[in-house]
Amino acid sequence: MADNVREAFIGQLRSFGMTAVFGNPGSTELPMFRDFPDDFRYVLGLQESVVVGMADGYAQATRNAALVNLHSAAGVGHAMGNIFTAWKNRTPLIITAGQQARSMLVGEPFLFADQATELPRPYVKWACEPARAQDVPAALARAYHLAMAPPQGPVFLSVPVDDWDEPTDPEQPLPSHTVSTAIRADPALLDRVAEALAHARRPALVVGAGVDRDQAFAETIALARRHQARVWAAPFSARCGFPESDPLFAGFLPAARDGVRERLGEHDVVVVLGSPVFPYHVEGTGPHIPDGTTLFQLIDDPTTAAWTPLGTSVITSIGLGVRDLLAGPEPKPRPAPPERVPPARVQQRETISEALLMQTLAEVRPESSIVVEEAPSSREAMHDYLPFDRPESFYTCASGGLGHGLPAAVGVALARPNQRVIALLGDGSSMYAIQGLWTAARESLPIVFVIVNNHAYAALDEFARHFGISKPVGTTLPDIDFAGLARDMGCAGLAVRQPEELTTALRDALASPTPTLIEVQVTSSQ
Repeated sequence: MADNVREAFIGQLRSFGMTAVFGNPGSTELPMFRDFPDDFRYVLGLQESVVVGMADGYAQATRNAALVNLHSAAGVGHAMGNIFTAWKNRTPLIITAGQQARSMLVGEPFLFADQATELPRPYVKWACEPARAQDVPAALARAYHLAMAPPQGPVFLSVPVDDWDEPTDPEQPLPSHTVSTAIRADPALLDRVAEALAHARRPALVVGAGVDRDQAFAETIALARRHQARVWAAPFSARCGFPESDPLFAGFLPAARDGVRERLGEHDVVVVLGSPVFPYHVEGTGPHIPDGTTLFQLIDDPTTAAWTPLGTSVITSIGLGVRDLLAGPEPKPRPAPPERVPPARVQQRETISEALLMQTLAEVRPESSIVVEEAPSSREAMHDYLPFDRPESFYTCASGGLGHGLPAAVGVALARPNQRVIALLGDGSSMYAIQGLWTAARESLPIVFVIVNNHAYAALDEFARHFGISKPVGTTLPDIDFAGLARDMGCAGLAVRQPEELTTALRDALASPTPTLIEVQVTSSQ
């Protein structure tokens, strides 16, 4: 039995394999770290949103919950953007925040959190300020199991500053039980899906981030090949769920109802794996899928299944569900679908296009490298010229918010020291979390930060046309010296303006043992 709450809390973290703490310390958190244990690692970020983004990347790459330590009220407020993203990413995080001493909470002391548990809602699975100091370790155990249970996500604990040195309660043993995190589907429902696939004329799979999260990549490939099914990436999928160079890969579904209906027009049976049906970005009318098409969804989130507008939703862990489908009846013979026509190779011209940048990056990056992306206006070029073919090789933000990609790359690099991490970032989005460069330098992480510089929030310029706006206000960015910012924060930094410089710059950066930022001046044309 530990002597005090802090020792019990640290012991619980150690038992969960959570020995990295991501934080930006404040006064009400200091006693938590008294006699900080030698086997723990404190990863310092220079702003709370950056801290959450780093923890998000780390948790996804380690497949375990990560601990984030924030300051009370204002610190949690700073972090809310990336807490929302962690919620959408389905990332297991345990977020702790300091609170003023219990004896002071009857008033309104400086740096306290009024209604501390309400601030992060509704973007955490559970929020708690324990009734007694002695309940803090048990609350941690509950928080961990909830964060790891499907659908995974962040949880929140508010801990008063004077709780940490309180003695533990010998009458309250710490929870040490094991909780299953797998969901097995209703066999009768899965039998319906398997029968439909076996007798389909032209089946299709739509893969979302849940495939990669649940380590079902290989099983999904086997299912597609067994049924000669075309495979589409779900709109806004935050992970790679199927090899994009595979002959069965059909492309990326748009986030629009008309576009989804058009792409799926030839298919009589569609099975959606690990994605909502469907995350749209623009208003649409008419059916969600073509007339005569039968839709099934395998998802581990009952809330998502509840708002699915049509078809049959099966609540299941994706890996277990796909394995059960593989045990279904033999499919009828059917020809392989036509292969996707690859885009023409980009030819070098006087300026660097987004397509040339993606093509060059695809050619020079190591096969085992990981790309963390937040360059929305360059995503179409990335889809065409930078394919991902391995599990856990691609991460992006599922929320649409900015400020996640740069710090998430830091977290992924901390979790995967033997793999090269490339952060592919827009110039506008990188400025939401530029402080993450400092942590990359402090931790000596060999990340390559590629800034796609088009001097604008170009994604907004493109989307403005949907509303008939020729030129929206506030989307032009001034000249920013990204290479200089990188050098000031301890990273190597260089600017690339000419096409002939690009390959050498990327190769040198990928060979460097320290973090490097490459600012690439791009044009929109190929």
